[in-house]
Amino acid sequence: MSHNCNCGCSSENTSDSSQGLQITTREQATPLATQTEIKISGMTCGHCVASVTEELKELGGVQDVDVLLNANGISTATVTATGKLSEASLREAIDDAGYTVEAINA
Repeated sequence: MSHNCNCGCSSENTSDSSQGLQITTREQATPLATQTEIKISGMTCGHCVASVTEELKELGGVQDVDVLLNANGISTATVTATGKLSEASLREAIDDAGYTVEAINA
């Protein structure tokens, strides 16, 4: 079967209509990144941000941590990881840094 979409997937030299799409599997699939937002209380300065960032980056699969500081209010950490992180591990990391988790939104 041929078509005229100009995508290059069909060959002009192919006369056998039984040839369809050829699927090639990847040896290793790239995991999808997930983002988790954590609301944190008790953070007041850049040192607080550094402590939280360091603890979260130690969790397996974490690719990036972005912290938006709201001094004397509720700060937000956005964690990008290669898979879903457990709520318990996130809470433990924040607790180890010395702060309080107010909410986790996956």
